Amino acid sequence: MMRVIEIKTAGGPEVLQVSKRDIPTPDHGQVLIENHYAGVNRPDCLQRAGLYNPPKGASDLPGLECSGTIAAVGTGVTEWAVGDAVCALLPGGGYAEYSVTHAAHILPVPNGLDMAAAAALPETFFTVWFNLFIKAKLRAGETLLIHGGTSGIGTTATMLAKLFGARVIATAGSAEKCAKCIEIDADTSVNYREEDFVKAALNATNGRGVDVVLDMVGGEYTPRNIKALGRGGRLVNIAFLQGPKVTINLVDVMAKELTLTGSFLRPQSTLQKARIADDLRTKVWPLIDAGRLVPVMDQTFDLSNARDAHTRMEAGAHIGKIVLKVKG
Repeated sequence: MMRVIEIKTAGGPEVLQVSKRDIPTPDHGQVLIENHYAGVNRPDCLQRAGLYNPPKGASDLPGLECSGTIAAVGTGVTEWAVGDAVCALLPGGGYAEYSVTHAAHILPVPNGLDMAAAAALPETFFTVWFNLFIKAKLRAGETLLIHGGTSGIGTTATMLAKLFGARVIATAGSAEKCAKCIEIDADTSVNYREEDFVKAALNATNGRGVDVVLDMVGGEYTPRNIKALGRGGRLVNIAFLQGPKVTINLVDVMAKELTLTGSFLRPQSTLQKARIADDLRTKVWPLIDAGRLVPVMDQTFDLSNARDAHTRMEAGAHIGKIVLKVKG
């Protein structure tokens, strides 16, 4: 048996309950990981609230990433062995002492990182790489506008974009958070409570507009994002905290030849996630191994205190990643 966090019914953080379940068994092509830490992400909060159901066949437990050691391998798995230290993207089930995932969605714990930091990597790095570098095709020399610059996604996007030669404008909701954006390596930070990010983006680009916007807000931000984009710009939505339904002016989209796109990571195919993992292993993990990129960490909570972790995330006060300590 293993200790897990279950969602007893849709609701607030109080519905997260410590429980016991059987340890899962890996199927063909899968591995079983003994979790040391599990990452906390906003999709976990949405799932808890009944707004983001797990895909067919996935665990109903929350948790989309973990770090730990491999406890067992299924048939057909040759690249990993029992005892290997890994971090992994999960289809669900991270809030538990053991998790199962596909072997192709696992990466080694980078040199110099502890297990807590390793658990902060998979979900955000897969999401940012897929959306910025595969879908939006962000290139060196381009300018990227990131909303939520101090979130796990925002901090990761800033560091990766800068390492690959882009210029970064990040928005945040306080002077403290804006200062943190600059510390992380953003070129410009914008306090969206006091400044118009569209004007700030145009000023920072001498009126040209940015090349890419990474947005998790949606709602009324969408037409403003379109105004902030320059000719040939790309808007990538990965969430919609202000709501999914928007009104836009297609004249702006057509006149500037814009691309509007977005994605959910969780329902991507096994093959697509494996391709992202391969990219990260060859292009990003060497940067982490060399100490050029370290995840920004917020707070660590015990697995039994998952409610407190969700409360902190939904309060919006965190800077960087929140993780749960599972083992020890």
